[in-house]
This record gives sequence, structure tokens and C-alpha cells, in this order.
Amino acid sequence: MQRLAGAMRLVRFRGAGGPEPRLGLEEGIGGDVVDLTAAEPGLPRSMRAFLESGPSGLAAAQRALDSGRHRVPRGTVRLLAPVGDPQKVICVGLNYRDHCREQGARVPAEPIIFSKFPSAVTGPFDDIVHPEESSEVDWEVELAAIIGKKGRHIEEPVALDHVAGFTVANDVSARDWQGRNGRQWLLGKTFDTFCPLGPALVTKEAVADVHNLRIRCSVNGRLMQDSSTRQLLFPLPQLVAWVSRFVTLVPGDILLTGTPPGVGVFQKPPVFLKRGDEVQCEIEELGTICNKVV
Repeated sequence: MQRLAGAMRLVRFRGAGGPEPRLGLEEGIGGDVVDLTAAEPGLPRSMRAFLESGPSGLAAAQRALDSGRHRVPRGTVRLLAPVGDPQKVICVGLNYRDHCREQGARVPAEPIIFSKFPSAVTGPFDDIVHPEESSEVDWEVELAAIIGKKGRHIEEPVALDHVAGFTVANDVSARDWQGRNGRQWLLGKTFDTFCPLGPALVTKEAVADVHNLRIRCSVNGRLMQDSSTRQLLFPLPQLVAWVSRFVTLVPGDILLTGTPPGVGVFQKPPVFLKRGDEVQCEIEELGTICNKVV
């Protein structure tokens, strides 16, 4: 099948070239990496700055991909979160029909928005640090959209023009803090390492239908969440338009779009993560992240 122009799997990585993060292109899920920093030294090393460069940055990445050079074996690199320095991490609650049914919650009339601090972002295969302050740490596989074009008061018909692509996220949640003192959502969501992200920023041209992707989460090999982005209550264009009514969206901003049923707090009895557990989150066409709890 012919690859569409602009269809890319953008990554950040560390490798044999030194400790500093580099930009790259993943050649398919789990494939080798094209070292963009070596191929195009003028490109920024920050994904956020790369996205800010717009079409010129994407054209440079396309040249590197087409050149057939600067391939790095996958086994020699460590993938990092695709965006390491987002200005904002915006999250959506109760955005899956089946998740609302799971907890007997009323379907919201408008998107429920909260946030994480950027310091919660960690890599696709890095450890999740179980905080001493919580005994109820939970998993939430989520589709994440990465903003690629600045905008405010964005209209729904053009909202996806402001999205660069998509990635896999785990909205790790400390349920005891999330429900504490009148619902401390921010504190329960934003402990360090509570936003594993990756493995790649998959540009929207590379995704057949972002609203029809299988989404799953396993804990220690046991499938806990298994749904489809068809279940989203508020699709991406509506979410982007809604959020942009209140804040200016800028390149590199991360928008987590909600989780399907199967989280630990609604198991009978509830199940929470403990040190030594391994959490694997997967979205069709985007890839898999896997994080150990320490």
C-alpha cells in the first residue's frame, strides 16, 4: 500500500550518539529509527519546537525518510515521550459511553476538563513511581492528541487542522486523592510519572480513522480494558473546539481524551497497582507502551 504524504511516526530517543535527546522517525510499529538530528542538523531537538516549525520541519523529515540513510537499529535506542516539554496537558473525564455505564454515571452534557502538570509526563517504557502518599493507584489507557497548530476559538469543521497526530497515554490516577476533600482531581492525577506517553507521535495522515481504533490495557498480562474509540462521547473536533474556547492551544499541547471501562477502582472488589506490576497500554495503529510500577 502506498504511504500517504505526511504519514509519519515521529519519536524522540536517546542512542549511541550521546545522552541528549534526538528526533527520529520510527519505520513502522517497533521498527528501526531514522535519526532526524543526524540527517537534518538544522532541525530542533524538541518535538514542541519541531511542531512549531510547521511545514518546513515536516518537509525536512520527509527528505530524511526518503533518503534511506541514517537508520539506527531499534535495539540501540531508548524511546522517550514524544513530547517532553508540553506547555499544557489537558484531560477529559467521562468521555466513553461504556465507561459511564460501568460506574452508573450520567452522560455529561459537555466535556469534563481537568489537567496534569507537564512534570507528570514520562516515557513509553519508563517506570511509574508509586507514591508513598497513595494506596489506590489506578490505570487508564487513553488516546492522546498532540496539537500542531496554534489556535483559539477554533471551529469544529477545521479543528483537526490544529492536530499534528496521536499517541498512546496512560492517565495514571491516585483514586484516594482524586476523591479526597471534595474531589482533588488535579492532585490525584499529577504525581510525577503519572502520564506515560508514546511510543510515537503518529501523524493524522497515518491513521485511517481515529474514531474507530481498538484501545486496550493489560496489567501483568491480564486484559483489563478493551474497547474502541467509537465509544467516545465527544469526538476530537468537538473537544479541540471546546477547549479552545477557554485557552489558546499551542504546538506540543497534549489532549488526553478519556478512558474506557475496566479501570481498577470499579473492579469488584477494587484492584489497584502495586510495586512490581507491569501495565501495558495499546491502541490500534498507534502502538504499545509498557511501564513497570516501582
